[in-house]
Amino acid sequence: MFGTCTIYSIEREHAMKLTDLNQGNVARLKQAITDKLLYTVGKDPATAQAKDWLHATAYAVRDRLVDRALATGQAQQRLEVKHVYYLSIEFLIGRAFTNAMLSLGIAEDVRHALSELGVDAATLPDLEPDAALGNGGLGRLAACFLDSMATLGISGFGYGIRYDYGMFRQQIVDGRQIEAPDYWLAGGNPWEFPRPDVQYRVRFGGRVDQEGERVVWSGTRDVLAMAYDIIVPGHATQATNTLRLWSAKAADELDLAAFNGGDYQGAAAEKNLAENVTRVLYPDDSTPGGRELRLRQEYFFCAASLQDLVGRFFATHSEVEKLPQHVAIHLNDTHPVLAIPELMRILIDERELPFAQAWALTQQVFSYTNHTLMQEALETWPVEMLEQVLPRHLQIIFAINELLIADINTRFGPDFDLMRRVSLIDEDGGRRVRMAYLAVVASHKVNGVSQLHSDLMQQSIFADFAKLFPDRFNNKTNGITPRRWLSQANPALSTLIDERIGRGWRGDLDQLAGLRPLAGDAAFAGQFRAAKLANKERLAGWIESNLGMTVNPHSLFDVHVKRIHEYKRQLLNVLHVITRYKRIVANPDAGWVPRTVIFAGKAASAYHMAKQIIHLINDVAATINADLRVGDKLKVVFLPNYSVSLAELIIPAADLSEQISTAGTEASGTGNMKLALNGALTIGTLDGANVEMRESVGADNIFIFGNTTEEVAALRARGYQPRAIYEENAELKQVLDMLRDGAFSPDEPGRYQAIADVLLEWGDHYLLLADYASYVATQDQVDVLYRQQDEWTRKAILNVAGMGVFSSDRTIAEYARDIWGAQPLAL
Repeated sequence: MFGTCTIYSIEREHAMKLTDLNQGNVARLKQAITDKLLYTVGKDPATAQAKDWLHATAYAVRDRLVDRALATGQAQQRLEVKHVYYLSIEFLIGRAFTNAMLSLGIAEDVRHALSELGVDAATLPDLEPDAALGNGGLGRLAACFLDSMATLGISGFGYGIRYDYGMFRQQIVDGRQIEAPDYWLAGGNPWEFPRPDVQYRVRFGGRVDQEGERVVWSGTRDVLAMAYDIIVPGHATQATNTLRLWSAKAADELDLAAFNGGDYQGAAAEKNLAENVTRVLYPDDSTPGGRELRLRQEYFFCAASLQDLVGRFFATHSEVEKLPQHVAIHLNDTHPVLAIPELMRILIDERELPFAQAWALTQQVFSYTNHTLMQEALETWPVEMLEQVLPRHLQIIFAINELLIADINTRFGPDFDLMRRVSLIDEDGGRRVRMAYLAVVASHKVNGVSQLHSDLMQQSIFADFAKLFPDRFNNKTNGITPRRWLSQANPALSTLIDERIGRGWRGDLDQLAGLRPLAGDAAFAGQFRAAKLANKERLAGWIESNLGMTVNPHSLFDVHVKRIHEYKRQLLNVLHVITRYKRIVANPDAGWVPRTVIFAGKAASAYHMAKQIIHLINDVAATINADLRVGDKLKVVFLPNYSVSLAELIIPAADLSEQISTAGTEASGTGNMKLALNGALTIGTLDGANVEMRESVGADNIFIFGNTTEEVAALRARGYQPRAIYEENAELKQVLDMLRDGAFSPDEPGRYQAIADVLLEWGDHYLLLADYASYVATQDQVDVLYRQQDEWTRKAILNVAGMGVFSSDRTIAEYARDIWGAQPLAL
């Protein structure tokens, strides 16, 4: 609950400065909330609990979004606009309550209405669970994009999965990650509209037969996909868009004969099997059954989405040739790539188009965003599994591959090596279908998500395709929505910015450049520091309330929040923390800059090394935090169950943003943008969007360290020797020896032997040791600057001022212009 009161108090102060309270609107809201409590929630005001008031208010606010949604839909139909269908396995939308009120501009009116009803509005937002529809940057990017599409008037439709449970709710027990079910729907979701009238049959298995000219897919086991809609409001516009999520339902609810015969479990077996498809986000794929479930999950939402959007097109158009004029389908990574053979199946088998015509239309409507440069992260599926689960789609994929090979033969002759390299079927990898290759071949545009990533993508994983289809590749650097990540998350700073340059930056983030002349203004700098301190005090209060730990808000808050993965190098951060700890113990009176190092992030349940890193962080924290010689000079905190709402609390409080992935591994990053937008200085490698951020905020206002992408490649090419670095750097050697010898795990001295082995014996794949000395030296520079608070603040202000280009509004405008060919809808 920490922080919400601050949000409301600042919103109230700001609203009262702008305008007198709209008493008529307050009265209408008061009546609407009361009616919803009585007739929708079904509770008496005298006995209603806070959660009941939250739902009643949410329903009342939602009604106001419905009016906008209906008007938007009517305008889209009248003007025959082009629709963008954005397919993503994740949509990490976070809490909707505060965002909806801010979008409608009624936060203050709602507060007053609730106050007159005897309800403290400040207590309600924290009662709303985060929508567990995603895990990390991929899903948060998709959410930002929907926000920006609505804000810009692009007619967008998000398609995803309505998971019953999130990936998991992370608990830390004895330093270890423990996964618990994240049943976010337990209390209901007032923001969604169930659509029992919108259901599609999704088929699995069966056989494929040729009947004359027709191909018939039959004998399948079917699951029903039912739609749930969430309205996505735009900022400062009447336009809205829709996020449609699919939930799996059994085609046959109950085997009544089995039930009446006493076989109660067997009677519901088919129902349970069907509904498992949307039970959990990212089912553990470390087993064959888990991998097959994930494949079924991906096809399920693709099949439902394609049936839905194709049906919508043919409801108003009879000429299939017009499909590319009215439909753009965007694939957010490879998880939705099965949408490609699904569209082909619909056009060929159901609409009876010739294969060549169906393929030409498919290539005109699809576009694809790649999110990784790592071969091991590019999704593939065994041919044998696809043959069992989706036999018709495998046929279509083989046919597409034949077209590709024939095209190469026509253009280049029988270049068998090239054919092998670009084939959609990896014959060297145990006959697996390369989903990213299928996406590239089927899409008219393929983009990376930062300039560095897009360049490397064409030089590495898609080098052959870039030569085959040079006009197909382009860059679209990621962005974030300023409404969520500054206006909503950081009202203290937002209000200060409003007072100096106005409120227009919410819809035009380039206006933040107006802060540059204020970077040297002592009065503004003082207010800027006060806003940062207020955010740090808010986070410190949360840490004390939830973890029972006291941290000093005047210390430097060093923040590393993201998915736990070896390439994101939380482990390198830990090595610096241990180095710092050793130095403090050796010389406690050296005038250290107090530092609080904050980690947060989840490790995939089957990712053993990532879970070991979490355990290490917590063991190091326990040792350091209990050492009286250290005191407030250094604290380490791991915040469990990282989420959008927790990020909204952490990010405004950060002084230092850790963006330290191995150069050439991070596609873009968006956490780096959120943190800089909130006044944190970045310490990072020249990876992903860090490169463009340095250009935008100024090289003097960011801490860059480590090997560049080219240097990483050269280091590996000449034979990287991490043990030689270990032997030559006495401080590093001591740190790794402490890990190996159990200094942080005396109860189990060999606990982190495997981590030491990964770094020294197994090749240190992500070059932690190669960047260690540079990283530690750069952290020393951070200390030097933090002692100069005026200069630190000046640089922090310049970071905020330079973040205009990283708005998701800019990104979406570029997608609409260069890829989708979609025009804004004026309302």
